[in-house]
Amino acid sequence: MSAATSAWRVTHHALRTPRRARRRSRRLLSTVRRSLRANAGLHLLGLTVLTLAVAVGTLMAPNWLPVATFTLVILLGGFVLQPRHMVLLYALVAAGVWYVHRERTAMPVSPGIVLLLVCTGVLAWFLARSRWRLGLNGTMGDSMLVDLRDRLRFQGELPSLPPGWHAEAVLRAAYAESFSGDFLVAARPGDGRHLEVALVDVSGKGAAAGTRALLLSGAFGGLLGAMPADRFLQAANSYLLRQHWDEGFATAVHLDLDLVTGSYRVTSAGHPPVAQFRAGSGRWVLGRQAGGPVLGVLDAVEFEGVTGCLGPGDALLLYTDGVVETPDRDLDTGIDRMLGQAERLVRDGFRGGAGRIVEQARAGESDDRALVLIWR
Repeated sequence: MSAATSAWRVTHHALRTPRRARRRSRRLLSTVRRSLRANAGLHLLGLTVLTLAVAVGTLMAPNWLPVATFTLVILLGGFVLQPRHMVLLYALVAAGVWYVHRERTAMPVSPGIVLLLVCTGVLAWFLARSRWRLGLNGTMGDSMLVDLRDRLRFQGELPSLPPGWHAEAVLRAAYAESFSGDFLVAARPGDGRHLEVALVDVSGKGAAAGTRALLLSGAFGGLLGAMPADRFLQAANSYLLRQHWDEGFATAVHLDLDLVTGSYRVTSAGHPPVAQFRAGSGRWVLGRQAGGPVLGVLDAVEFEGVTGCLGPGDALLLYTDGVVETPDRDLDTGIDRMLGQAERLVRDGFRGGAGRIVEQARAGESDDRALVLIWR
């Protein structure tokens, strides 16, 4: 063995040793966390010690630890205990409050503090019950929802396009909530010559439709590009029917755009018609309404497509009904108003136009809104 080889092995071993130590430390910490999460008895023991400490501290330093500090114990229990163990914690806190009340004869516990503790206990009970139904500890449920929301937004981002092509997508949830019933999936499958976009409007609004949108976005994203473009809506309809949801219908529009020739095919399922700007005439025109019924209602339906072509200077608008629909006006009036706003884009430029059209929608914050603008 040469000296160089020996030196390399020594150096390699020296570098690997800290890595192994870090991996072992991470595994140990992960094991400890899982044990702490699963050990309800340990949590209850810790809260018992904390309750005793609060009781003693309240007697010894009432200015620093008032009786209301017991609310922190109850809230911690709501984050780490099961509902059936919360009863034991309530008994411990009640015993602690009674003990403080008995020892502090000059400054007894007021009825207002008791009411505060009772209200906190009710809130903590619902928190523990909600966690128990989810099977999660602490704020892990919130973290999971945030992760799902971010995944939905990431999946709705449009892929990069070749030079000469531009696209924007804007999604707004009703009442500025984090989850929307409108979602977008897009991909450039195969050799990247085609852009496929599916804009879907799930029945309901805001968070009420957000859970269904989360499920459907993953499923529809998997279907996109995995089968012929002219069969996408049939497959999406079949998937939705298999869910057997009481309120499970959705409207959708699917676009298959050739990024070389500019030719496209649009298929709709109960969705508002697409709008195209023709640079030759300088006007926005609505595409012929074709397709089929909404998704999730009828089985074995066919969806007819409408073809067209985007030339240089042309643009295409895909949108949901929240952009054009208002309770006191019919859909045609809303579409005319949207096209009037789109006329301004011809003068000011299409960039940023998707956001401007969505922000000026008549429905405002009362409905989910989504719009896709593609131009070249």
